[in-house]
Amino acid sequence: MSAYFSIMAWDGPKGAVARAESTAAHLAHIETIMDKIAVAGPLKDSAGGNVGSLFVVTAASAAEAEAILKTDPYFQAGVWDRWEVHSFIAAAGEWVGGKTW
Repeated sequence: MSAYFSIMAWDGPKGAVARAESTAAHLAHIETIMDKIAVAGPLKDSAGGNVGSLFVVTAASAAEAEAILKTDPYFQAGVWDRWEVHSFIAAAGEWVGGKTW
């Protein structure tokens, strides 16, 4: 059974260069796994620079969610130097149609 998992991946020191070199491959990869992504996108600082990425994915386990991250060209290029994977329950908000309780 699939569940939601959040993945926060923070850019490392070579993140900006690695992103620039691998964006086309990253976006092409994302298009192949859209059925596993609830939402995803870059995290920006107050100046608009990239500081990381956020994914909410569907997977059977945290290990499977991490494996999704590790297949991304950004991962392979070294964009991210650290990441966290957590179980995520969509409980309230516009995307879930209000509230779940």
